Amino acid sequence: MKDLGSLTYFLGLEVHRSPSGISLNQHKYASDLMATARLQEVASVDTPMKLNVKLRKEEGDLLADPSLYRKLVACLVYLTITKPDISFVVQQVSQFLQTLCHLHLAAVCRIIRYVQGTSARGLFFPASNSPRLATYSDTDW
Repeated sequence: MKDLGSLTYFLGLEVHRSPSGISLNQHKYASDLMATARLQEVASVDTPMKLNVKLRKEEGDLLADPSLYRKLVACLVYLTITKPDISFVVQQVSQFLQTLCHLHLAAVCRIIRYVQGTSARGLFFPASNSPRLATYSDTDW
């Protein structure tokens, strides 16, 4: 076994240690995702999904090759490790892996454009707080 020093990058996760705590992000992974989707030069957006968008199973023309859509959705699922703010919209687009339309691909591209603008953000675990576990239970159920 060999000491490789402090952890800074592992499986797409960037780890930054400071006296105030540990921060995790996936900035490089998000940049690679934008390159895969060919969206490097596209402007970022402020929200991961447009307001009141309802994605439906058979809406519009079906995609000829669904492999890119599936790959992008899988990458977005992995990004939710450090970006819980996209969890709901990624769950929404994950429902259409079998019958996917151009509208679904447009929704995935919008999520990626949102990630582009927020890729440096991640999770922060402060050093001063000790972990406290809170649990809740409903005994009537």
